[in-house]
Amino acid sequence: MFTEQDLANLIPEVARIARQAGERILDIYEHGFEVHTKTDGTPLTTADRASHELVCRELAVLDGNMPVLSEESAADNYSGREGWRQFWLVDPLDGTREFVKRNGEFTVNIALIDGHRPVLGVVHTPVKGLTHWSHTGAPAYRCSGDDEAQRIQVAQYRGGPPQVVASRSHGREALVQFLLRLREREGGYDTISMGSALKICIVAEGRGDVYPRLGPTYEWDSAAAQCVLESAGGKLTDRRGVPLRYNKKSLLNPWFIASGSGDYDWYSLLDGIEETP
Repeated sequence: MFTEQDLANLIPEVARIARQAGERILDIYEHGFEVHTKTDGTPLTTADRASHELVCRELAVLDGNMPVLSEESAADNYSGREGWRQFWLVDPLDGTREFVKRNGEFTVNIALIDGHRPVLGVVHTPVKGLTHWSHTGAPAYRCSGDDEAQRIQVAQYRGGPPQVVASRSHGREALVQFLLRLREREGGYDTISMGSALKICIVAEGRGDVYPRLGPTYEWDSAAAQCVLESAGGKLTDRRGVPLRYNKKSLLNPWFIASGSGDYDWYSLLDGIEETP
């Protein structure tokens, strides 16, 4: 079990690793890269691999006994990780589609999992030089470049047209139905389109009221940003209202909704809509 002081001591080192990975990604981003296709149809670039290798190497220096589960090394072999209580969960380049499109909306995500929950999270956005971080028992922060860190907090939704954060790359029929019902109930909505874990961070900053993720994601996509959001006063839950858990037998996440404070029932907008992979 990590103490709050343990986690506070880790934050600067993990943020440093994320920034170093971001610098390596930007070097490739600016000088050209090849794009390959993984077996699941998603893109893979040389930047994904370079960031993965750097993060895993530096985390091993930080604590050589702590397992690392990264998107670029993950094999869905539950028997090999079933007994892990504490481990690093990493997406070395979240938003590879955004990277390929060169819109800058990609991140490095590093989370520390303890007992199936993220207890530390760092989300770094290389192009913006922006880092979000938090650990359990402490506030959430964002820092841009060398500026002073700023505490962030979610907004409280009280009805009316909300700010809905949506993916640039993953529009789905379920989301269309969600938004139609939301318009009927609240008289409209405004949309902020964004890529990668930045969507969850926008809710954590209070600039968005809700981010419905009604499609497939993996554990490394959400863990670090979930920790930031929860420390900022928000929640990221499945349709039963239960916070996402990590190191499941399947690394796929269920559908989830990230939201600010308040007790608005976002999931009632999904009544009768079946969750599909």
